[in-house]
Amino acid sequence: MQISLGNKGDYAVRAVLDLAHGYDKGRRKAREISVAMDIPQKYLPQVLGALIRERIVVSVAGPDGGYSLTRSPADVSLLEVVEAAEGPVKNGRCLVRGGPCRWEEKCAVHDSWAAAQDALIERLAGTTFAELVSADVALEAPAG
Repeated sequence: MQISLGNKGDYAVRAVLDLAHGYDKGRRKAREISVAMDIPQKYLPQVLGALIRERIVVSVAGPDGGYSLTRSPADVSLLEVVEAAEGPVKNGRCLVRGGPCRWEEKCAVHDSWAAAQDALIERLAGTTFAELVSADVALEAPAG
């Protein structure tokens, strides 16, 4: 089993990370985000559109326009960005399909799986883009 983001979620996280890095510097053009974060320029409007609909990002048209976060990176969680792009993290479907009839409402795996999902959601909700920017800056710093 693999838990990973789809392309849209991956690109949304990258785009918001780029905007969080430059939060105090003003708006960023789509092409700047695309180049800096290696996001296909043709796909970026879809990603940014989802973030705009969820009021995470705002866009301003015109020569001085571009994209920016609607609030501080410290107030934007990883969970809300992932869910803006990919939908709810919590999966309502049963992990074990086609089990015995006594599993109609709840299977033997339900409680453990639900607890694991809740832990993932809690961690994503508790991780802000301010923290991710700090981690990213630390990773870019030369060792020594």
